[in-house]
Amino acid sequence: MLALVGVLTIAVLLYCIMSKRMSPIVALIMIPTIGALAAGCGLETPKYIVSGITKLAPMAAMFVFAITFFGVVTDAGMFDPIIKRILRFVGINPVRIIIGTGILALIAHLDGNGAVTFLITIPTMLPLFEKLAMDKRILIGITALSAGVNFLPWTGPMIRAASALNITTHDLFIPLIPAQIVGLAFMILMGYYWGKKEQKRLDLSSHNAISMLATGESSLYEKALTDEETRLRRPGLFWVNITLVVTVLGTMVFTRISPTVAFMIALTLALMINYPNVKMQSERINAHAKAALMMASILFAAGAFTGIMGGSGMLQAMSEAAVHLVPEHFASHVPFITGLISMPLSLVFDPDSYYFGIMPVVAHTVDMLGVPSIQVAQASIMGQMTTGFPVSPLTPATFLLVSLAGVDLADHQKFSIPILWLASIIMTFACVATGVFPI
Repeated sequence: MLALVGVLTIAVLLYCIMSKRMSPIVALIMIPTIGALAAGCGLETPKYIVSGITKLAPMAAMFVFAITFFGVVTDAGMFDPIIKRILRFVGINPVRIIIGTGILALIAHLDGNGAVTFLITIPTMLPLFEKLAMDKRILIGITALSAGVNFLPWTGPMIRAASALNITTHDLFIPLIPAQIVGLAFMILMGYYWGKKEQKRLDLSSHNAISMLATGESSLYEKALTDEETRLRRPGLFWVNITLVVTVLGTMVFTRISPTVAFMIALTLALMINYPNVKMQSERINAHAKAALMMASILFAAGAFTGIMGGSGMLQAMSEAAVHLVPEHFASHVPFITGLISMPLSLVFDPDSYYFGIMPVVAHTVDMLGVPSIQVAQASIMGQMTTGFPVSPLTPATFLLVSLAGVDLADHQKFSIPILWLASIIMTFACVATGVFPI
């Protein structure tokens, strides 16, 4: 009976989120609450909700401070010199232009926000692609690939996976670093391949390039700053801000210091150094509060969901029922198979539906068969809304990406999906090679 209620709860949750009958926050709170009451949990239900929220509070705090920190250093102009150097480096060489686009997207994606990555990368590089008549599908393809393989501990999929299984992002992320390096290397190789292909198609490797240089066709296009952006820039503090970013990233990778504490301290230092005026500090926090609090709200709602599903026993009951359907010898292969299909799953499930509805059941099922549940989460990260999010029709960022470049969605998906899926498969095999999970 409890397993049936659990299945119905997840099914209704998936339907309401995917059909947009409810917002994820409303669905994650209301539907499991109704399910718990139907299962007879009664007044124990609020306790389950509080328990779930309490477990996720540090993770939600980390996300809030991380997003605000990266927003502040961006406001201060930390990316400006980097973008200028990339533009100066790429010139009119298609290989350099495409690889430079990937590196720019990689840096812009440090805050984990896909929309911001696209807003920085596409307008910056689009004039060069248009001036040289380069294929704009490559522009959004390399941007999508770079953002997709750059999964960081504070990105949405990583936080959702960790919170759904009540594990730390540190334990989830550290074993995946080699696979991420392989993914980044693949991005560079694809940039080189596309660049050579465009160089040959456009005949930019000979006298044409010299002619274009002579006529000024290689002029670089820089985004004009608004008066407000100019007021916020702190060019003299570039190295200070870079040091802050490197330090906080190093702290997350090489120490056991809480990421929440690291980002709290980094944010306060960034505000004090760049904007010592109290009024400006408040303005910067308010400017980035919406994005940070929206994700934090979803995490707290997810805490209510996981707290109810775990505390009521529904998750355990569903896993016990599923154990009888999964051959014991097959369980060890589940993470590998999950990794292989994780990218196309992004076309079917939005991140909340997958990480809070599908993945926990699969993870707990294999855990009961002797396979660590964290392996399913790590396999999911190989594609589900990482390499998959820039082509998924379930994410608004996809439509922003194609609209900024003026490319049809179908053309983008046809061009990018095979490459993004290949990146996901390569990283999955890298996980096998480095012992994250077996084949």
